[in-house]
Amino acid sequence: MTHPLTTDDGPIDRHRFDYSPWLFRAEASQEEKDRQLEWQRVLTERLPGRTFADHCFVSELASVQNEKLTLGRGSYVAAGAYLSGTLVTGRDCTMNPYTVVRGDIRLGDAVRIGAHTSLLGFNHSFADPDTEVHRQPITSRGIRVGNDVWIGSHVVVLDGVHVGDRAVVAAGAVVTKDVPAGAVVGGNPARVLRWRVPELAPTGAESATAEGDLAGAVAAFADTARAQAEEILARCFTPEARGGLFSDTPGAAPTVRAQCDAVEIADLLLGTAPPQLPAERQAERLRSWQDPATGMVGPLLPDGRQRPPGPGLFDEDAAYHVLSVGYALDLLGTGFPAPIHVVARAEARDVIAGLERQPWTDDAWHAGHWVDILGTAFLFNRRHGDPGRPGAIDALFGWLLAHADPRTGMWGSPGPTDGLLRIVNGFYRASRGTFAQFGLPLPYPERVIDTVLAHADDPRSTRPERQNACNILDIAHPLWLTRHTGHRADEVTTLARRLLTDALGHWTPGQGFGFQAPHPTTAGAPATTPGLQGTEMWLAIVWLLADLTGVADALGHRPRGVHRPEPAAPAPRDG
Repeated sequence: MTHPLTTDDGPIDRHRFDYSPWLFRAEASQEEKDRQLEWQRVLTERLPGRTFADHCFVSELASVQNEKLTLGRGSYVAAGAYLSGTLVTGRDCTMNPYTVVRGDIRLGDAVRIGAHTSLLGFNHSFADPDTEVHRQPITSRGIRVGNDVWIGSHVVVLDGVHVGDRAVVAAGAVVTKDVPAGAVVGGNPARVLRWRVPELAPTGAESATAEGDLAGAVAAFADTARAQAEEILARCFTPEARGGLFSDTPGAAPTVRAQCDAVEIADLLLGTAPPQLPAERQAERLRSWQDPATGMVGPLLPDGRQRPPGPGLFDEDAAYHVLSVGYALDLLGTGFPAPIHVVARAEARDVIAGLERQPWTDDAWHAGHWVDILGTAFLFNRRHGDPGRPGAIDALFGWLLAHADPRTGMWGSPGPTDGLLRIVNGFYRASRGTFAQFGLPLPYPERVIDTVLAHADDPRSTRPERQNACNILDIAHPLWLTRHTGHRADEVTTLARRLLTDALGHWTPGQGFGFQAPHPTTAGAPATTPGLQGTEMWLAIVWLLADLTGVADALGHRPRGVHRPEPAAPAPRDG
């Protein structure tokens, strides 16, 4: 006799896929698959902010209350799960039975979350003891999880936490701070137990920072960098190239910027000009490269000869040389022999027209780059006693003040594929060449901090294996520039400490920094090859982050060139 709760095929299991959704794709009937697609259609119609890629499963027994929900291909939500806020996942992510995922949550690819686990991307404030907690504001920094992460059952991950790629969070852990890539963490509060990916285990400076001695790690790094500075410069110098020229990396063609990066590195670490050539010879060559017609410095051809710059504001291949050559000459005790004529001759209407032509909506970085060059040209021209045409520099600052977005403190619009990246990067360039360089106050400094912190929560730019010198410098400098406000100071310090720890680990002994951080997943990528540009930029980043965390004195040096923290006095001087 068949039991009333069984059938000839076995136990009645009406919710087999709701509680074991990993079986759905392989075992569900066509009728069950059609029902699931209809359920997803209902969910998207109820709120257009929900999207589901192919082969997703969402249990009808889950509570899906998200304002925005994006499930990547092959991801699933099991019965009893409670989702609210914003959740964006990569492919093959799982929310197993009774998980709680609330607030601003972003998951990479292949993130597996065990049953009864909570990711809480928000928090209650309780600063006012005389007001009930539930009546006080809610804050949210969000939770970011990298690729290939396993979060076990009964785990609690608190707001503001970043979990690195290929990490494992043991069952029952309470995660209150960032989890390094490749680590296995457990306990309450969670700490590193061992390393799933041994090659990512911290050593040297990273080990010291893991133990809390950040100042000691910074001092050790500085000693190493100074001891290896001459070796780093020598590996990028070719004596037989037109009297001796630097290349960014060994074997590459010489560039104007490489000569300048060498000057910056030597000044910072050695306190002298690069020892490969007399300082006077290096200065005279840089001065000789200024074009007498435009005042710009044209690029070098592969054989070391120079191409004249194009006319107007500005030749794309020559533009950055206003910064690099100008400040390299400054460090060598001299300057451009003549003004930047294309800027000295520009009327106010030319400045406005140039600003209006920039792609602020689509490419705020490129627009900020243009502003940086223009502002720096005004600076060096003033040192020559040439203030430019009446109203020209006023037009630059006036336009920037009038067009700063009071919501972000920046210029331009976020991108559909890279979020806040381009406006943050563009803000750094535009503000560096104007407000920072001339020592003038920003229009909305607290909104700048809010925008940079929101951008830093995006793992696409800040996970250790995805960091490059441009993206991290463009976070560090705006936060340093606005530090006087005290706005969200604890969050700024926490972020700076994390990024500084990462940066110290990017150094390659005897070779310096690559533009992009080294990582097993990017091994062999050209941008990870250590060179002069990466070394110059990361050294500036290390100083800025160290100063934000209060340990800059341990470095024993301070940038004086392009990335100098202080305003550059525009007082006239002899060329």
